Amino acid sequence: MIRRRELLAAAPALLALPGHALPERALRFPRDHGAHPELRTEWWYITGAVQAGERPFGFQLTFFRSRVDATQAMASGFAAKQLVFAHAAVTDVQAARLHHDQRIAREGFGVALADSADTRLRLRDWQLARGADGAYVARLPAGDFTLELRGTPTQPPLLQGANGLSRKGPDPSQASYYYSVPQLAVDGAITLAGRRHEVQGKAWLDHEWSEALMHPQAVGWDWIGMNLDDGGALTAFQLRRQDGSPLWDGGSFRPAGGSAAIASEGATRFSPQRRWSSPLTGASYPVEWQVQTPAGRYTVRALVDNQELDSRASTGAVYWEGLSDLLDAGGRRVGRGYLEMTGYAQRLRL
Repeated sequence: MIRRRELLAAAPALLALPGHALPERALRFPRDHGAHPELRTEWWYITGAVQAGERPFGFQLTFFRSRVDATQAMASGFAAKQLVFAHAAVTDVQAARLHHDQRIAREGFGVALADSADTRLRLRDWQLARGADGAYVARLPAGDFTLELRGTPTQPPLLQGANGLSRKGPDPSQASYYYSVPQLAVDGAITLAGRRHEVQGKAWLDHEWSEALMHPQAVGWDWIGMNLDDGGALTAFQLRRQDGSPLWDGGSFRPAGGSAAIASEGATRFSPQRRWSSPLTGASYPVEWQVQTPAGRYTVRALVDNQELDSRASTGAVYWEGLSDLLDAGGRRVGRGYLEMTGYAQRLRL
């Protein structure tokens, strides 16, 4: 079995490399729910806000696939041509505590799988699969928690960017194929510290794949995926330079029962408000933001300050990923979802 340090040494950086722009193409389902091993980086990412009675929880699960360029021409079946990583986390709002775990392995040998035909991912005993009915079923037994969840789509996929081709920088090569499935209806169980909690709520799925995602000046990004209480969906993101200034931005808004409007570059602005400093890494994260979007001005407010994930044992990154409320300009809660912030502890590398 290949050793972890060898996997980490082989993993490519999530940075822009010289290359060509991704071509525009129509996303086709169910094929594009599956893996795209011809491109360098890919992830399936589900975040959710659920309740066990009156007790709120947040959860996050992410499967990553990374192509190892140096081994593609090797004939040996033992060559690590694709790496699979996974993260999982639970935010216990009542206890103001984050629980998280991670996995890493090369694809193959019955250990790890990223299927090209549809969403079917496995990493040892962690699994995420899309069934014939379109529902996503996840089972991830982790160190001190277990996720056993089912997410049923209530809306069609939301194609981000230009019909699923999402620019991520000033160079056309900095782009990804990207769609979301907001307003997933979730039920299942979260087992925490040996106690099983039956839960229900809403989740958000992102699936994104690319060849070169980040501009050389970008150190990280800020992103929100918010399920609105009325059934709408709001996405907003920015990529940041080292000094915190925005390098690129984008997003989308789909009202309940309506069509998505895609934000043009320059139309989204993130303004940091209250910050929290990590005792583990010393990184300072804005845990409250004002976000100006074409759909209006909002406040994003974390429900728990410490939702920093240290994934240096798998992807090598430290980032903040947490359950947050979305407030309108009058301070009224209009949605709940996840805020992700990368590149604060160190420049983002996968």
